[in-house]
Amino acid sequence: MTSQRTRDRLISRLINLGINDERVLQVMRAVPRHCFLDEAMGTRSYEDTALPIGYGQTISQPIVVASMTQWLLADTHQQPMNKVLEIGTGSGYQTAILSLLVPELYTVERIEPLMHKAQSILTQLELNNITFDVSDGHWGWPSMAPFDGIISAAAPEKLPEELISQLRTGGRLVMPIGEQEQLLYGFIKTSTGIKKTCLGEVLFVPMKQGIEA
Repeated sequence: MTSQRTRDRLISRLINLGINDERVLQVMRAVPRHCFLDEAMGTRSYEDTALPIGYGQTISQPIVVASMTQWLLADTHQQPMNKVLEIGTGSGYQTAILSLLVPELYTVERIEPLMHKAQSILTQLELNNITFDVSDGHWGWPSMAPFDGIISAAAPEKLPEELISQLRTGGRLVMPIGEQEQLLYGFIKTSTGIKKTCLGEVLFVPMKQGIEA
């Protein structure tokens, strides 16, 4: 169930659902999603569904990963996406996708054992352009700002202004927002304010405060 044929079926589904960025499709085809899941979940690795990874967290649904990544990279011909912050390393799957598409990736995770596990897998995959930190995602990573893009795999109740302040002008932020009902939003920071786009309904884990060792 981890064969290239199985992966190709997933890619066909992503194309049918509107993913048309060849860079994203190529990387989604190449990254071994099964490596980020426990062996018991191996047979479901290339289903288009979110799956548990422990600690009350999930590996995101591939169509959501692809959609968020495609939106983040949509304007790179005018605004280079060189330096990106990921909030919520989780399994490391989205991290792997991003690391193959941007030169410089920073990722924060509030659950320390998850971070260490993801870091080990990503190191084995020889993805060497990633900087890790155990941190509360609400605060981003101020000392490394500004970023060209920020992507969040956890949903706060409202948009954290701290994250907007860490975007350069022209930068993009994509994240789910809401509690019971969540919507995925894309934000572009302009010289006069924020341009917001709703990208549809989603279901992510909530963005919690603090760190878990």
